[in-house]
Amino acid sequence: MTFHTYLLRCSDGSYYVGHTDDLDTRLAQHQSGGIPGYTANRRPVELVWSESFADRDQAFAVEQQIKGWSRAKKEALIRGDWEAIRMLARGGTPLRDEASPGSASPQDERENGRESAPPPVIVLVRPQLGENIGKAARAMLNFGLAEMRLVSPRDGWPNPDAGPAASGADIVLADAKVYESVADAVADCAHVYATTVRKRGVTKPVVTPEEAARAIHGEPGRSAILFGPERSGLETDDVAVARTILTVPINPEFGSLNLAQAVILVAYEWSKGQALASPPATDLDPPAPQGDLDGMIGQLEAMLDGAGYFFPPDRVPATRRTLRTMLTKPAWTAQEVRTMRGVLSALAKPRPR
Repeated sequence: MTFHTYLLRCSDGSYYVGHTDDLDTRLAQHQSGGIPGYTANRRPVELVWSESFADRDQAFAVEQQIKGWSRAKKEALIRGDWEAIRMLARGGTPLRDEASPGSASPQDERENGRESAPPPVIVLVRPQLGENIGKAARAMLNFGLAEMRLVSPRDGWPNPDAGPAASGADIVLADAKVYESVADAVADCAHVYATTVRKRGVTKPVVTPEEAARAIHGEPGRSAILFGPERSGLETDDVAVARTILTVPINPEFGSLNLAQAVILVAYEWSKGQALASPPATDLDPPAPQGDLDGMIGQLEAMLDGAGYFFPPDRVPATRRTLRTMLTKPAWTAQEVRTMRGVLSALAKPRPR
């Protein structure tokens, strides 16, 4: 299957970025207003750029990357002007445009009148094993994060063990950047979180992953989340660089998260504010009419009567009520389960009459 990342120009001049596995159908949905949200009120729309990928993770990662680009950078992409894209990246062009007078702001660039924050950067500090770097990349991309930074990886970078462990999250590894120090890795970030389960003698605010996710979504500027080496975690000097400590509530008798597990917990909480793919909803068939249900119950009672199930005679009314009750509600009590087992036993071995 082929997946596509696409860029639309809306009627007000703003841009919309998305991804799909059926580009023609998705464009028709945008054009007809069949997709509620941004483009429904900004029609007609025009497809100005698209790219195909072999898997959904790659298409989604590129979508997230382009959403963070300035208007100038998006328009350079539309023109195919890669030199301009490189120059804009080197020049530190803001990730968000100011809203143009008389038109709506670019997609996802403002929410409720304020700028939305870009996705956080995941910073692995002195990671030891390439395999663990790959697993962290896989965890990131599953929840929409694509920017990884490495601080002095023990075995150097790139590492041949990272790719197989990433299970297809190659775009994260390919774009990963290496830094000499934590300070260098987070120099462009306004909010820095240090993940740790131990007190380090550093007085800083302490938040859970859920609280950190809300802050990252709600505050302008780029955020970075630091994760320490697998064996020992972040050192006190690493934590000192951060502005906030991020701690995962964990069993006090066994506090042993591995690197990828820690990354996935934090990434998942952040992803709750994103439009990620969920299993498609399936409409349930409508309930049967009451007459049909009564007919089925009557048929079953007749069969059970023939099998000698209703015994002793003084219990027949109560047994019939229990049988009807259990067949007309979704959750069964222990008594109802025993009743059904009796039904099955009676049908399997009819009682002599």
